[in-house]
Amino acid sequence: MNTIQIINIAKGQLGLDEDTYRALLVRVTGLASLRQMSERQRIDVLDEMKRRGFKVQQKGGKSLPPSTRPYIRMIHALWKSCHRAGAIENGSRQALRAFCHRFVAPGDDKVGVDPDLLTQEQAAPVIEALKKMEARAKARSPKEGK
Repeated sequence: MNTIQIINIAKGQLGLDEDTYRALLVRVTGLASLRQMSERQRIDVLDEMKRRGFKVQQKGGKSLPPSTRPYIRMIHALWKSCHRAGAIENGSRQALRAFCHRFVAPGDDKVGVDPDLLTQEQAAPVIEALKKMEARAKARSPKEGK
């Protein structure tokens, strides 16, 4: 995978909007386009993104296969969308587990809640809450529609 592809993945993982992303490129290299940069400059951009929290995952890493249950896939998709929209600061899997825990086992600190193991009944309030969070975040950000 080349540096341009990795930088685009990092942009998505960090949830950078276009203006913030371009400002980062200019701040690090003085150029606003990856294609105009040298390989060394792209590596500098990648290093800055790593400093901001981007984690490079190797093939065969810890990623789990997608669930066959549509409501579980919906939870993960909404979680990522909320993170990109800025409604959720920490888009990690651990944070999603904590979020689901509040709906499934509130007050019980001994129970861990894996979103991939929820029943459809348990997932329904989680999905509705995520939909509302996503809608509020998109309503606050007028650039989404453009």
